[in-house]
This record gives sequence, C-alpha cells and structure tokens, in this order.
Amino acid sequence: MPTTRTAADTNPVIIHFTTVHPRSDTRIRIKEVTTLARVWPKQVALFVQDGKGDEVDVGNGFSVHDTGAPERGRLRRMTVGAWIMYSAIRTAHPKIVHFHDPELLPWAALLRLSGIQVIYDAHEDLPAATLSKPYIKAAFRKPLAAAVALVEGFFARLCTRIVVATPSIGQNFSRLNPRLVQNFPLLGELQSGDLAQVSQSPRHFAYVGGITRIRAAVEMVKAIDLIADESIRLQMAGTFSASLGHELEQTRGWNRVDLYGWADRTTVSSMLSQCRAGLVLYYPEPNHIRAQPNKLFEYMSASLPVIASDFPLWREIVDGAGCGLLVDPKDPQAIADAMQWIIDHPAEAAEMGRRGRQGIEQRYNWEAESESLIALYRDFLPAT
Repeated sequence: MPTTRTAADTNPVIIHFTTVHPRSDTRIRIKEVTTLARVWPKQVALFVQDGKGDEVDVGNGFSVHDTGAPERGRLRRMTVGAWIMYSAIRTAHPKIVHFHDPELLPWAALLRLSGIQVIYDAHEDLPAATLSKPYIKAAFRKPLAAAVALVEGFFARLCTRIVVATPSIGQNFSRLNPRLVQNFPLLGELQSGDLAQVSQSPRHFAYVGGITRIRAAVEMVKAIDLIADESIRLQMAGTFSASLGHELEQTRGWNRVDLYGWADRTTVSSMLSQCRAGLVLYYPEPNHIRAQPNKLFEYMSASLPVIASDFPLWREIVDGAGCGLLVDPKDPQAIADAMQWIIDHPAEAAEMGRRGRQGIEQRYNWEAESESLIALYRDFLPAT
C-alpha cells in the first residue's frame, strides 16, 4: 500500500520520468520500474507530474515523486512543465534517467550533458504516427513525418541508449543499437481460470483501450447490431472524444454496448473473464500495420480468442498461435460474422483461447522481456 514519502528517502540512482503518462502506467510503473526495483531495491524512483503528491510503493521498493500539477496545454507542458521536471531531476542527480515522452528529448539531452546516463524509451513509431494524425492536413503529413524523424533521430543520438517497444520502432534507430523490450503481459495478471468457464461465460465481446474512429469504434457498434440475438453485447473499457461519443450514440447497436469508461487493471481482468472474445480492430494506418497492440496480447493472456485486423504482422502472430480470427476492420458484417462464429463454436473458440494463453506462457510475456531490460542496466550498475 503506497505511503507518504518521507524526508529520509535517499536520492535515487535510477529515475524513470514522464510528464505525459499517469503514475499508474502499466509499462512504466508496473513492469519496468517494478522490475528494476527488485534488482536494485531502494535505488529506483518514478518522477511524474500530476499534482497527486509523493508516495512510496513499499511492496515494490521504489518511490514516486510528484513534481507538481500538470501544466495546461501541450506547449506549456513541453516548456514550463518540462523545465520543472528537468530541474527536479538535476537536483536529485541520479546516475541513470529513463524517460518515456518524445517531447522531453531536448531536456534529456541537457541531462546527458550534465553527466547523467540517459535512456530514451520509444513507445511508438513517431514518424508513422504523424502520418495518421487526423488534425494534420494530408498534404503536410509526409513532410512533417520526415521532419519528426530527423528531429527525433538527432536528439536520440545524444542519449546514452535507446529502448524500443517493438522491432518496427527499432528500425527507426537501427544505427544506434536499440534495446528491444517488448510490452508483453505479466504472466499472472490477466490469467483466466477454467477454460470451460470461458466457453460458458456471458455471450459478450470485449474491447479495451482508446475508443477512436481509426480503432473501428463505429464498426464494432454496427457489428453488434447485425447479430440477431440481442443478448449478445459489447463490453467497452476506454474513453472517447465528445464528437465521437455523439456519433456512437446515434449508431444502431449502441443500446447493446456496456461502457466502463477508463478501467483499472482489476476491472479489466474482471471484464475479460465475462467475455467470449476480445476485439482489436485497427484501421490499416501507417502506425498500426506494424504495431503490436497491448490488448492483443492481453486477450491472449486472459485465454480469450481474438478477432483482429488482417495485417501481415498480426496474421503472423494470430495464425502462428492459432488463437483467433482475422477480418477487415472497416467491414461491420465481417466483424459480426466472426463474432457469430465464436458464439456458434464454443469448443473451438475455447481451444483458440487456450492456444493464445500457451503463446503467452511460452513467448509473449513480460517475465522474459524483463531480462533484456535488466541486462541493459547491468551495463551501468552492479546487481545487488
């Protein structure tokens, strides 16, 4: 149970820091910081900027330091907020800092110049993501993506090491010898119990994550409406914009959606245990085709078959594990047909879920990936 941070806390040797992600972020706190604190206890801290105060995670052996309330607006966050974070870290003067926001690259370069070892954790393919931004005019996307690649690459070269979440992101830093640390699930977190129970659970389907147009939110709602049996429902855990919310409310099938909003890990686990399959239906955008979405592996971890977009990489994962069905994410009828197949073939669907879980246990798990992270830090620190 977190407690208030005390003045007796020593300056940490390792600091992970972010001005964008929440202190509860799964990759940052639950996986990376917790893993490092187990190897280097009481030497690790997480610096955040959320105005919620300091704490000590006694159970996992690290502290959380709050540098103050978040700044209003992206520009102030990237300047004023980043300066406050930079100053706090300079004061603590750790041996290693590990940061998670591309907008902090210039500030991280300054920390490197002050003699601190700096690790940049690239969570997404930033140039590819730029190509998919709806608020950027189409004519400007390619030149802007090229500029983003140049700027990110320049500042990345000033860091000590680069960590990447997927092999495709690693290609952006191929000359910098990036360390691959994939964001796979913790083995015990979402594990379902009896596979027979999965096949007898309510005839519901799950979607977990940001609810957006390019993640087929509208198509999923339309698909549930195309299934005749009205007891079949869609469970959605995530948040969406006001404009998309208005559109979804006007879409046939919305009355068969149970909306959880933002959900913590316990709620997500409970929700998945009450569903027959998980949906991960991204549009074929540049940042999606080579992505490895967390939810794909989380459904597999929960022993749920998946209904996923038919991308080459995703086909390799899903067909390779034999754990689901692949569809056109822009085709509500194809999505509905896949849902109906899961309902009509409970034994086969449960077997898909079993094979997905087996894939997690044998390959796609954090416990295996964490060894890569630990090995990187052992280049700088002796193990305790």
